Amino acid sequence: MCRNIKTLYNFSPPATEDEIRASALQFVRKISGFSRPSQANEVAFNRAVDEVTKAAQVLMSSLVTLAPPRDRDVEAAKAKVRSVARFGAG
Repeated sequence: MCRNIKTLYNFSPPATEDEIRASALQFVRKISGFSRPSQANEVAFNRAVDEVTKAAQVLMSSLVTLAPPRDRDVEAAKAKVRSVARFGAG
């Protein structure tokens, strides 16, 4: 599951709140072992996603870099090339 978590920092345009929340959701799913929690665990699960989202937003707003922002399209193309090299053309 965690392979789906993408680097979100230092991109142009910046990561959206939805992208940050999606990464937080994947993280909580991984560490809890639930892809979807039971009703008994739903409140705790959702609270954890909210807290991880907030922590990620604080982290991203606190980081400092002198590197120029990366282009999403260029990085996606690089990932596609790596995928083809690893798994072959689909």
